[in-house]
Amino acid sequence: MKNFLFNCVISSEARQSLAQSRDLPPCSKRSLRFSRFAAFGRDDTFFRVLRPHTIAALILFCLLAAPAQAADKLTVMLDWFVNPNHAALVYAREQGFFKEEGLDVTLQQPGDPNDPPKLAAAGSVDLAVSYQPQLHLQVAEGLPLRRVGVLVEQPLNTVMVLADSGITDLKQLKGKKIGFSVGGVEDALLETMLSGAGLSLKDVTLVNVNFSLSAALLAGQVDAVIGAYRNFEAHQLELKGKAGRYFAVEGYGVPLYDELIFVTNTKNVADARLPRFFRALNKATAALKQDNTAARAVFFAAYPETKDELNARAWADTVPLLASDTAALDTARYEAFSAFMRQRGLVKSEQPVSALAVKVPLR
Repeated sequence: MKNFLFNCVISSEARQSLAQSRDLPPCSKRSLRFSRFAAFGRDDTFFRVLRPHTIAALILFCLLAAPAQAADKLTVMLDWFVNPNHAALVYAREQGFFKEEGLDVTLQQPGDPNDPPKLAAAGSVDLAVSYQPQLHLQVAEGLPLRRVGVLVEQPLNTVMVLADSGITDLKQLKGKKIGFSVGGVEDALLETMLSGAGLSLKDVTLVNVNFSLSAALLAGQVDAVIGAYRNFEAHQLELKGKAGRYFAVEGYGVPLYDELIFVTNTKNVADARLPRFFRALNKATAALKQDNTAARAVFFAAYPETKDELNARAWADTVPLLASDTAALDTARYEAFSAFMRQRGLVKSEQPVSALAVKVPLR
């Protein structure tokens, strides 16, 4: 204790001299105001002249003067521009949940929505928000990725039509044009859904509409779209004066899967920052769901460009879908979807869960 107090109150000049021969703890620059005590040296005289309450005050001063430990930086690349799907991430950052875990988290928006998992695989970002179906394909292609967490643990994907189209059953899609954004997985999802209605991809015409799903429907370019989110595109149509009708993929033969997941390079699965990240995210999600209205205000204040009627409506639909345990891993779900991907010819063989995902221990 004597050494601790002495090191906190001696002058910076004296410390520089003593540091050459002694391993002394750091001292704040504010201790310069106590440089007059340096003349006492390192004997008991220094301590005998101080009263107990003065020593206590000095201890408190030294603790407060000690520099705060820098937070560990962690970068997350989002899957798309900021929207209510990312509510928990934004809330955790803005309300200090990440900071409480000693993390300085940066959220980045991609220039190209195909880039996030590639950047994570390359080690350019620590985590990327991605999609479980794409993870199966990317691992099969050799990308060094693992799923380490989940943001939305159920499908958002649907086949969507206009309510006034007269289409109320998938059987009525025969001979129709169906728009899509991403080939491969969406083709497989659509084929599965159609097969339950006695149809195949040969019975429809696929049209690549890029990511303009709602616009393609409204313009009459297509009769239906695959890939429309139930919490987003449906509201886009409403705001344009058109009601939508959707068919949820999991209701038509597609196994349940995680819509939005966190992926990282395989070398990072044991990164000590990950348990802290997911602990903070779980706390933020619980707080967000408890006070939905206040959380929405925080979100829109952080990203004022998102404050519009579309995102306000999407928020209400999205918050209940956010994963409460973002580090949870349903191995049976990944086994089932791996089998589905093989059956549909998207991967050559079923992938073991260990090749796709890991369970991050929170303690």
